Amino acid sequence: MNIPKITVFTVVLSILAGMAKAEDAKTIRIATEGAFPPWNSVDASGEPVGFDIDVGVALCVRANLKCEFVTQAWDGIIPALTVGKYDAIMAGMSITEKRKQIISFSEPYALTSNYFVVSKAVDLPTMESASKLDLTTKTDASKRVLADLKENLKGRSIGVQGSTNAEVFVRDYFGDAVEVRSYDKQDSLNLDLVAGRIDGGLADFSVWKAFLESNDGDSAQLYGPRISGGVFGPGVGIGLRKDDAVLTEKFNGAIQAISEDGTLKAISLKWFGADLVTR
Repeated sequence: MNIPKITVFTVVLSILAGMAKAEDAKTIRIATEGAFPPWNSVDASGEPVGFDIDVGVALCVRANLKCEFVTQAWDGIIPALTVGKYDAIMAGMSITEKRKQIISFSEPYALTSNYFVVSKAVDLPTMESASKLDLTTKTDASKRVLADLKENLKGRSIGVQGSTNAEVFVRDYFGDAVEVRSYDKQDSLNLDLVAGRIDGGLADFSVWKAFLESNDGDSAQLYGPRISGGVFGPGVGIGLRKDDAVLTEKFNGAIQAISEDGTLKAISLKWFGADLVTR
């Protein structure tokens, strides 16, 4: 029996269209830590909330994607992505060369500003907190600032959240001068800082802000310059599997769109005030 070619062609097109529609209907699962406010946390009902979540929702609407957020402990967040537990990561994750060896990233949707915070009970030499230390430039001036910072913190105990760029920086640059203590969550670090079990810590300013404005934060203060570049990378992006170029492209287009129409800035102001720099 001869089947008209036009019928075969129509059937093939219908199958392809159905496959495309099914792919479009797939729910994109986005992982977040849920323990890094105001970037991400979990509310009283157990639902993820925060800057990352609001940005993710806006991106999925703009990219016409059906998305849901799930929580995942930080130290396993990249391995779980690579084995397909979810499709993307939005967890205040900085784009770094080391991470790019394992996963891909979208374009950055925010920048970071890293600071040391120390207990006011610790007697340290005065150091300007309004200055900036760009690890990428490696100028004579930046080298002097880094050397002074290292000398001033020598012998002190410094807390960092484990598996973060802050931990990498402190171990790489100050590991032979300070005692490095690693924590599973920023809240645990803050508690030890208040209790005097550590002298200071390093984290992004947006994370420190809520702590410093709380009653517990009265006993601590910013110390030294704003630190960026180098191991901290060019900004915060969405982590994706290397073979998921289509989803990466969709997110990049959506990031560009919500940046241009002011949506990204509005979400930033909601969660950080004027303290976070978006793209």
